[in-house]
Amino acid sequence: MEKVKKIITKNNSLVCVGLDSDIKKLPAHLKDVEFPQFEFNKAIIDATADLVCAYKPNTAFYEAQGEQGIHELKMTCNYIAEKYPDVLIILDAKRADIGNTNNGYVKFAFEYLNADMITLHPYLGQEALAPFLDRADKGSVILCRTSNSGGHEFQDLEVGNKKMFEVVAEKVIDQWNLNENCLLVVGATYPEEMKLIRSKSDTMFFLVPGIGAQGGDLEKTLQAGLNSEKSGLIISSSRGIIFADNSENFATVAREETLKLKKEINKYR
Repeated sequence: MEKVKKIITKNNSLVCVGLDSDIKKLPAHLKDVEFPQFEFNKAIIDATADLVCAYKPNTAFYEAQGEQGIHELKMTCNYIAEKYPDVLIILDAKRADIGNTNNGYVKFAFEYLNADMITLHPYLGQEALAPFLDRADKGSVILCRTSNSGGHEFQDLEVGNKKMFEVVAEKVIDQWNLNENCLLVVGATYPEEMKLIRSKSDTMFFLVPGIGAQGGDLEKTLQAGLNSEKSGLIISSSRGIIFADNSENFATVAREETLKLKKEINKYR
């Protein structure tokens, strides 16, 4: 959390760029290079590193390419860690398993890739997630109220007089965050739910997907989610930034879109 707060202050930014580098959507001039996903990511990173607090590669887009994709994901994480060490790496992997198996995910995310945080499912409980939660030097980003339209199927189920996402939020805030290394995923598409979760903790940080392509309202999100220090949010945009342009000028356009989002966010801070 010290690293989180430091980079937010340094770059005056709550913006996270999602590196959802779908190989089918890369600009044509990159498709024949040796490491197309890495070269695409590198250009985006170099163009935006002074405007963001984090990058969030989604592992699915790299796993889909097999060994090559995993190698390019590692190249991407190594590049951020070496050239822009202050900027956070959030591995969007949504892992969850029994504790012993999670040790493998911990090693992959935090030792092999050197990520700062990883997204996690809460469904198996605190005991199962202990290998992640015990890493006080790394962030556990717990899915709470997700941005997708079908999230209500389980997350809105009544548990006593509360909804399931409320129970998850309270568990993480009150019981799981012993090392002060937990964050919650709270989608921009549900500002009222975000407001409710914020009322339970002024210090908990939220990773916020759903801005841009998913249609989340930025002003409502900030009104609902900012804490008393006008911070507490890491607002992620992926497709709306990295695929804003498909020409050889894509990185310049990505910077323009990132700067636009940063300024709009800060207007409400």
